[in-house]
Amino acid sequence: MVDNVKANVNVNTAILPVPKLEEDFYDWWARHEQVLHEQQAINPEIVMIGDSITHFWGGAPRTEGLVGSPESWNSVFAPYRVLNMGFGWDRTQNVLWRLDNGELHGVSPRTVVILIGTNNTSETDNARANTAEEIAAGLNAICDRVEVLAPQAKIIIMAVLPREQHPDHPRRELIAQINALYEKLAMERKYSFVDIGPQLLEPDGTLSAETAPDFVHLTERGYRHWAEALRPLLAAK
Repeated sequence: MVDNVKANVNVNTAILPVPKLEEDFYDWWARHEQVLHEQQAINPEIVMIGDSITHFWGGAPRTEGLVGSPESWNSVFAPYRVLNMGFGWDRTQNVLWRLDNGELHGVSPRTVVILIGTNNTSETDNARANTAEEIAAGLNAICDRVEVLAPQAKIIIMAVLPREQHPDHPRRELIAQINALYEKLAMERKYSFVDIGPQLLEPDGTLSAETAPDFVHLTERGYRHWAEALRPLLAAK
């Protein structure tokens, strides 16, 4: 089924819920079960929805062998009960499946932070890359579900973070297109929109290995910028 969906460029794969697509260092299915358990155990005040960039930051549920960036995590989240719903390699369609299959059910977070879409820009054997418009539609579908599951929650949309070392890389332009659509969506829905891209980049527009060693995932230096951007929004009542 995945192959057929991937091959059909007339179908927006970013809005079709699917479970695990890619192999990674962790057990995707086990993490899903952990999220279902953890959300009931802690009744989170804050929920972080995302991919590996969120997953690798820290918090619960923990992934064995993953150290994370506890200093920056604790600097912003220590006062709160937080559920980390970041899953490595997830695309918008994976998040949709997770939301349709128990995640965020039966809890009442006051804030939901969403950072998703970077993996939709990648082509693999299991899923095609999506256009900016398709990815924005995927985010829109996620927001529809979050509003139903957590109608009381304040929603914060994160801009897709910069990728690739150099500013003239084609993926940078795609990400700029995605973020323009994300900002428009956030404005229309009266959400907060947060873009920490300028803080992550060097003055010449390059992405430093000190911020993202693989030019995707953040170091503690990068996560500090995210923490600083979220802190006033989480404190606001």
